[in-house]
Amino acid sequence: MKKFSFASVTNIEIERAIKKITVTLYSVKPGMIIGRGGKGLEEVKKFIVEELRLKKDEKENKVDLKIEPVKKPYLSAYFVAQSVAEKLVRNFPHRSLVHNTMNRVMEAKAKGVKIQLSGIIAGAEISRQEKYFQGTIPASTIREDVEFARYPALTKSGYVGVKVWICR
Repeated sequence: MKKFSFASVTNIEIERAIKKITVTLYSVKPGMIIGRGGKGLEEVKKFIVEELRLKKDEKENKVDLKIEPVKKPYLSAYFVAQSVAEKLVRNFPHRSLVHNTMNRVMEAKAKGVKIQLSGIIAGAEISRQEKYFQGTIPASTIREDVEFARYPALTKSGYVGVKVWICR
């Protein structure tokens, strides 16, 4: 996730068969991973083989790589948390940033969104916690499709933790 954060990778699925590994990357910007003429795909395969410590020359270990685009990125909690954190690092005003982000999530047909910022917000002397809600987020209902993600933002004054809940 860290290596391909520039392409906003929201999810990685790894399926293991007997002699085959299928890796699916869900990305908001898949073209940035693929690169010109598919050069990036070979680099990603090489990186995966090194990370999984597979034997390089054996044909037994087949790595199959799929890169899927994310249709509605604002319904992905990880993407929303990452974008809020990156903007906090660039000194955007936190309150308007969070409200604009929540409006975008609700426009993407979400039932509800909750964003929580914790830490030294806006360079304050004492750390605090702020919660923002829009719509409904049932925390105790198991049947509801609620996606959760957390992402740290290292600002000039210290860390700010960003937590996002999205009810789809």
